[in-house]
Amino acid sequence: MKSILLVNFGGPRHLAEIEEFLRELLCDRDVIRTRFPTFLHNWLFSRIARKRALAIRHDYQLIGGRSPIFFDTEDLARELGALTFHRYLPATHEDSLRQIEASQAPEIRVLPLFPQFTYATTGSIARFFAKHLSRKTETKLRWIKSYPAHPAFVEAFQRKIREFLARSHFAEEETILLFSAHGVPQIFIDRGDPYQAECEDSYRAISAAFPNALSRLAYQSKFGRGEWLRPSTNEVCEKILDWHQGRKNIVFVPLTFPSDHIETLFEVEYQYLPLIRAHNLNAYRCPALNRESYWIEAVKILLQETELHDNKALIR
Repeated sequence: MKSILLVNFGGPRHLAEIEEFLRELLCDRDVIRTRFPTFLHNWLFSRIARKRALAIRHDYQLIGGRSPIFFDTEDLARELGALTFHRYLPATHEDSLRQIEASQAPEIRVLPLFPQFTYATTGSIARFFAKHLSRKTETKLRWIKSYPAHPAFVEAFQRKIREFLARSHFAEEETILLFSAHGVPQIFIDRGDPYQAECEDSYRAISAAFPNALSRLAYQSKFGRGEWLRPSTNEVCEKILDWHQGRKNIVFVPLTFPSDHIETLFEVEYQYLPLIRAHNLNAYRCPALNRESYWIEAVKILLQETELHDNKALIR
């Protein structure tokens, strides 16, 4: 007997939750790594969160006043009879931790809804659990660390793209598949984070099903100073006339999140698609896997077939 625990990023469930979400995110030192003492780091980034919340409120209003990632995760959990944990929604933490602690199962199988591992997402949640769960409960956690090229994940994403192309009547020969992954600072990779390699694994595996399309991988959502993974999605869009090879349809594919969220619904729709359309080319966004029935079936396979790790193995 085992319990299932789905862990995800979390996103504001309403406009009033934006600041709290950003504060939890920016004060997470697995995400924003500074040399400041904790009190100074938290003071500084709480101020930044307050200002940024005001700046992006309009962005959230444009996508319906909330992020769907929380609701997609909860729906998926109901289908699986699973528990959930949303890393950057602190209002949900007490209840989530209580439910995890209350599990009577000898094993809690944890599936991160981040197909590619980085210490800034999956690793952050593992560290949170080490700090906030009892030792007894922590030792019951068995993680599916990542699944960037697992056939269940790859085939689900290929089906999503194939359905989008068919519905849009796009021939592969006329199409660019622009796989846009969430970026991380280059220094993370330089210090041994496997995220970039796993993004490349996903990209190669998924794009292999579309040999007649022109595929590219780029990284979006840079925040703050310093070098981030490249090529950036912004650069790729701005220079598309240098490499599009006469293809008229550019389709964005959200490589690193199974659920749509602010980075796809706003950033891709309102920032990147217009850059391409400014060059008189057609640009579209393929939705994420979201609540597709075949994604739910893929998750069931992942929970059964993937190598397991204990909580300590995910913490640097």
